[in-house]
Amino acid sequence: MPRVGLDAEAVVAAAASLADANGLHQLTLARLAAALGIRSPSLYAHIDGLDDLRTRLGARGARELATTLQSAAAGRARGDALRAIAVAYREYAHAHPGTYGAMQIVSDSEEFEAAGTEVVGVILAVLRGYGLEGEPAIHAVRAIRSALHGFVSLERESGFGLPINIDDSYDILVAMLDAGLAATP
Repeated sequence: MPRVGLDAEAVVAAAASLADANGLHQLTLARLAAALGIRSPSLYAHIDGLDDLRTRLGARGARELATTLQSAAAGRARGDALRAIAVAYREYAHAHPGTYGAMQIVSDSEEFEAAGTEVVGVILAVLRGYGLEGEPAIHAVRAIRSALHGFVSLERESGFGLPINIDDSYDILVAMLDAGLAATP
């Protein structure tokens, strides 16, 4: 019998806390069950194993990120909106490293795809301010994601060893994206 008050959402929330504190690769069903005060087999009343848990965690993260980006972009346009979502993206990735990592695992679940579509939708709304729609906008979304994810990933892995301010480098990256988007036909 499932524990009173425990549901799939609570299980995923607990997984997010563990993954963010210890890293996604340290998230196991045994550790999650221990954190919830239940036995591992009891988790199967709420999730279908570790892969399902990671998929749900990634979807949760994408929904959270979409909300964060949407709030950051609200009332802004073009470069101002781009800078706001870039800062929000970076802050989210650093505040929720395990959840952010789960977002990078490809899944064909409808929940995961819908959550990812929410994130893309916010970026597409920002790109409309640059006059980009359709296929050019999708290319731009891919470029923005590649740039922001690449920077955040390198930063998290201490990949920037030169003694130059990393925040300044990020600002320059976003300014380059802004200039490139403004120049895109």
